[in-house]
Amino acid sequence: MPLARGLFYLATAGAIALVARSLILGPLPLWLSAAALTGYVAWVTLGHLVLRLAMFVDVVVRGPRRARGVALTFDDGPHPEHTPRVLDLLDRAGAKATFFVIGHKAEAHPEVVREIVRRGHAVGVHSYAHDRLFSLRSLRFVRDDLRRAVAAIEAITGERPWLFRPPVGHTSLRIARAVEELDLEVIGWSARGVDGLARSRPDRVVARVVRGLSDGAIVLLHDAAERDTHVPATLQALPRILAAMDRKDLRGVRVDRWLTEAPRRKQRA
Repeated sequence: MPLARGLFYLATAGAIALVARSLILGPLPLWLSAAALTGYVAWVTLGHLVLRLAMFVDVVVRGPRRARGVALTFDDGPHPEHTPRVLDLLDRAGAKATFFVIGHKAEAHPEVVREIVRRGHAVGVHSYAHDRLFSLRSLRFVRDDLRRAVAAIEAITGERPWLFRPPVGHTSLRIARAVEELDLEVIGWSARGVDGLARSRPDRVVARVVRGLSDGAIVLLHDAAERDTHVPATLQALPRILAAMDRKDLRGVRVDRWLTEAPRRKQRA
């Protein structure tokens, strides 16, 4: 069990014990109650926001111990112009990658999704609507969204996707339950370019990613802007990232290759 999840269970048990104590012996001092509540809420909020803590859901943040290569992953596509440019860059470098696509964008550009698959890359789920409040939604909302995204991708590619990256990287107990029901594998990252923002600079994206390049690394990049309002910095940064991988003798691999070479659910954080 991940440490953060164990602490969450412990903190929850402690909160229940404090409530029971107050009901039986009388209320605690106000300052103590406020401090306990603030600490608990802060810890739970951190679990929602920081995916790699795996507080609510098992998550793969690196390849298995003997993994070789780097798993480049791209979020928020597909885009009819930007995604093909990323595919061309990957082709020239002989690299494979994983694309976490948004369901409604996949339906709008099915030919791009099929091209991703045709060129030998993996396709995962990045939800259907990319709701930034996804981790706060009801179980029914989360379940319906993920089912719709899975169905959309399966209809386009002919294969059921099983890799999932939560929108904005936020999770919750409801997402954990939906993921379990749909048999999805949550994929995080060990290095990220912070390249999805309009103000992102390619040189900074390269610097962040190159620092994290090593065997087994999972790199988070974007082949499209969330709302398609700008060209992601990845388009200028990717050639330099691929060149750095070549210098380090690191090939680009698909995330699912690592998970199918070893038993699933064994490489989670």
